Amino acid sequence: MKQRGILLLHGFTGGPFEVEPLAEYLRSQGYECRVPLLPGHDPELLGLGRVSWREWLDAAAGEAYEMSRLFDTIDVIGFSMGGLLSAYVANRLPVRRLVMLNAAAIYFSPMRLIRDLAERVRVKDWEHWGRIKRVPLPAALQFMKLAQYARKQELGRVDVPTLIAQGQRDQIVHPRSARYIYNRLQGDKELVYFPRSRHMLCFEPDAPELFQTVGRFLSETEPFR
Repeated sequence: MKQRGILLLHGFTGGPFEVEPLAEYLRSQGYECRVPLLPGHDPELLGLGRVSWREWLDAAAGEAYEMSRLFDTIDVIGFSMGGLLSAYVANRLPVRRLVMLNAAAIYFSPMRLIRDLAERVRVKDWEHWGRIKRVPLPAALQFMKLAQYARKQELGRVDVPTLIAQGQRDQIVHPRSARYIYNRLQGDKELVYFPRSRHMLCFEPDAPELFQTVGRFLSETEPFR
């Protein structure tokens, strides 16, 4: 069996591209990374309205199970919705370390979102706006059910060493989500804020520092407080 494998889980309405820069960095450090596409997240989001929140959980757990058969130990990194899925995985499979990036426990800040959309309109970022309009209402409701389930059933059970990374300018997930998660987790944990970063943490100005922080965390072998 191989020694070091990492599963990276993307966010709601996103795709592997959201965490691929981090995966590339970790590959350069000697890790083997798997970045699956979650159910319903085809490029045009055509199947998203027909997927339930439990299918996202099952898909994430299935990927982790397959990795656990190939590697001595696995780590899991989850971005946004993927952060919630990663908690579910860590509670059921032998995950060594967990990383949660802008994890969506408290997922909506109206004023931050309005300011972000206004800025995107100002710079004519129509592609992002078009993707938001393609999200089916049933899918949004499924995401809300997943977030509620994770808050009530999963976060408080996590006892593996966990790094929580949060962009302080996140316009989608409220930054206080990170502190909420930190207070719920049972195991060793670390919380790091990135002051210049919005939601797409792997593409923000703090990305190099984020990658180094994640790499350092995953390379550690001793517990921490």
